[in-house]
Order: sequence, then structure tokens, then C-alpha cells
Amino acid sequence: MTRALMLQGTGSNVGKSMLVAGLCRAARLRGLSVAPFKPQNMSNNAAVTSDGGEIGRAQALQARACGLVPHTDMNPVLLKPETDVGSQVIVQGRRLTTAKARDYFRLKPTLMGAVLESFGRLKAAHDMVIVEGAGSPAEVNLRRGDIANMGFAEAAGVPVVLVGDIDRGGVIAQIVGTQAVMDAGDAARVKGFLINKFRGDPSLFDGGYALIEARTGWRGYGVAPWFPEAWRLPAEDALDIRSGPQTGGCHVVCLRLSRIANFDDMDPLAQEPGVRLTMLAPGQAVPGNADVVVIPGSKSTRGDLAFLRAQGWDVDIAAHHRRGGHVLGICGGFQMLGRMVRDPEGIEGPAGETPGLGMLDVDTVMTGDKRLTQVSAQHAASGADFRGYEIHIGVTEGPDRARPFAFVAGQPEGAVSADGRVAGSYLHGMFADDGFRAAWLSALGAAPSGLGYDAGVEAALDALADHLEAHLDVGGLLALAG
Repeated sequence: MTRALMLQGTGSNVGKSMLVAGLCRAARLRGLSVAPFKPQNMSNNAAVTSDGGEIGRAQALQARACGLVPHTDMNPVLLKPETDVGSQVIVQGRRLTTAKARDYFRLKPTLMGAVLESFGRLKAAHDMVIVEGAGSPAEVNLRRGDIANMGFAEAAGVPVVLVGDIDRGGVIAQIVGTQAVMDAGDAARVKGFLINKFRGDPSLFDGGYALIEARTGWRGYGVAPWFPEAWRLPAEDALDIRSGPQTGGCHVVCLRLSRIANFDDMDPLAQEPGVRLTMLAPGQAVPGNADVVVIPGSKSTRGDLAFLRAQGWDVDIAAHHRRGGHVLGICGGFQMLGRMVRDPEGIEGPAGETPGLGMLDVDTVMTGDKRLTQVSAQHAASGADFRGYEIHIGVTEGPDRARPFAFVAGQPEGAVSADGRVAGSYLHGMFADDGFRAAWLSALGAAPSGLGYDAGVEAALDALADHLEAHLDVGGLLALAG
């Protein structure tokens, strides 16, 4: 019989994604065929799947933990925020519509069929499915029509374990309070709890742990200490990408845009010992000693152009370039570097056009077609081969395309300025390739370290599985799945 288990949290960012990845790797190491599943995710950090769609990047990491290639069934509903009140709705890897929060609340119940369909296919193909909830079941105001937490668990008949985050404080109230606001049927579906992100001596929490068990009647499945190797795994949130040491090394500055997308492009650079990475927060000036300024991907190119200018970063980047600095735009950042971004159909927001930074002689027109593909490429400047992926709308053309950033299947991709110091590309994931990263850093005068990024991610997933095996009742959790 196919088995399934769902981890739900007392709130957002309690560590559910990492716990699911660790349990997936632990189950795989125990010889099980296991797959991850998240009914609904909200993230602008997406991965291209083997079937030509997109899912949340956290589910792509979980798939990797399972030894699987990412598939759209692993995250059938993905919400990609475009404004403060509206998101693009991706269903089974394809854009369905753009909806404001109130409109999505009405749309949501109609998506349960697609969610259960994807879950059913994963159940049929694997021994076990480990499910990640979204937000918290304590948000009982969202319970009607829910597809992300208890609504899904009830429809699919999946047992639930509640995750509390002790690092943010008040974990006893988190768990006991969640039970208090849930209705009796949902509370009965919760079979236990676990504590995440503990720092210090776990025995100091013995009394609190026993109190939670006594007050809720739920079984505890352990206390997971803070996982020190978490920084080696791809970041799920832009705030998780840490700036590096503030002295020495090639100084790479990445702008933290308001709608930053696929920001884990920066993860491999953050791990390079010869690189000083600064994730530049709004309101901060571009440092005068930057070697490279990276304009990353964005879910709203024209919106983030306005945001960039509001920070004064356009002036800073121009001054950086005059001083001899380099600029790299990735995806939306590539579009921003051109002369004009046009959106005649209002695909990313109100129809219209916005002047770009004018650092590349290209123009972009937004179109309804979205390009989702994994690619093999060759860097034009160094000849280094690498793998990456495209996930964007818009077509970019202009004279600087005659100097491509890379070649894909023999065709030019991206653009480079006449002085060679401004480059743009639609290719995400390039820095995860060790050979390309070494060539790119060498061209900037930095000494590559020999870092094996993918090998480091695999080692971190194994270490995470060992960490959970040492501190949680992993056998009991897997048995709970049936």
C-alpha cells in the first residue's frame, strides 16, 4: 500500500522544506522509493521540470533528495507574486491566470481536482510520498476551500505531523495554540509534533516537551537541533542568502529587488572562498569597491525597474561602470539593462513601456508565451560548457545581440556591450556549474577555489538525513505514514 505523511507548520519558515528534504533523503537511504509533494506553494524561486513546466525550487531540492528529476506533479499549484496583492497562478506547471488574493480565494477550491490528480500519480509510482504544507493550519480563516494544509490532508486521507520552530520563541504556545483554534476533526488528523531549530542542550526543553504532549495528547517525534550545514543547500528565500565576509576577494554585489526571482543563482558564489558576496538591501548604496554588480531575475521587470531607480541604484550602477566595473543581468536583469521594456498586452502589470538602463543596445517586448526549458550552453568569452535553464517571458533583440553571452545549440544567447563589461543572459543556474564559475571568476582576476558545488549539495543532504536520524524518531515518522 502506498504510504504518505504530511508535515505542517505552526507558521511560515519553521523549516518544513528542509525537514521534508531530510526525511526524503533518509527514506531513500533506507531503500524506499520516495517522492516529495507540496499541494500549493508561493514563491518566485522556481525550477524547470523534466516535463517542461515549473515548480517551487524547494520541491526541486526535495526531488534531488529523493534521487528524482523534478516533475510538475510535485507542486501542482504554484503562486508567483507579481504585486503586493496579486500572483500568477501556475497549475501543473502551466500559467492558468493572474489573480488578486480575493479572486484566488474563490478560485482555490476548483484546483483541488488537479492537486489530487498529481498526488495520485505520485502515490502510484512510489512507495511513499512526503507532503509539505504551506503557511499554517492555525490560519483557520482560510480553512474553507483549503488545498494547502488540512483541506488537502482530509481529502487525501494523509496523517499530519505539526512542526514548531523553537528558534523564534514561544514554541509551546505555537503548538498548543494551533490545536486550540483547529476544529476537532482537523485536530484528530494531527498524529504528533516535532520541534525544529533548537540551539543548545535539548535536555533543557524536556519539561516543555512533556507539557506539549500532555496538553495536546499528541505524540512527540523529537527535537531537531539547528542544522549547521543548511547554508550549503539552495536558498528557499532571498533573505536566506547570506552576504559573505566584508573583506577581501572578488566583490560581487547582487541587488535584492522587490520581486527578485530565482535568487539561488547566487548560492554557488556565496560559497566561493575567494568571493565576497553582498546581497544589497533596499536603501543601501552600491559599494564603490564592487567588482561586479549582478541584476538578478525578477517577476515584474518594469515594476522592479521602478524599484531599482527608487533606490538610486541606476545612478550607482552607471558610476560603477564608469569606474571600470562589470555588470551582469540575468533574465529580468538582462531585460532591465536594455533601452526599453515594452508590455503592450499588460502581461506583467499595466500595459505600457518603461525605459531600461540603456547599458545594452537591446529592447525587450513581453509576450504571452513563457519559455521553460533546460539547456546546455557554451560561454562565448571562455568557451566553457555549462548547463542552465530558461524560465521567462519576453523576447530581447538589438545590435548587442551580435556579441552573445553564450551559445545554445549553436545559436547566440544573451548580449554583451562593445566594451565587454556589461553582459546579459536569460540563463539561470550558470554558477552551479563548477567549470563555468571558475572561468567567469578567472576573467575577473579571482582565483577559483576548486569548489564542487553539486557535490557539496549532495553531501549536505546526506548530512541532513543523518542529523534527523540522530535526533528524531525517523522510523516512527515513516511508520506513521502507514
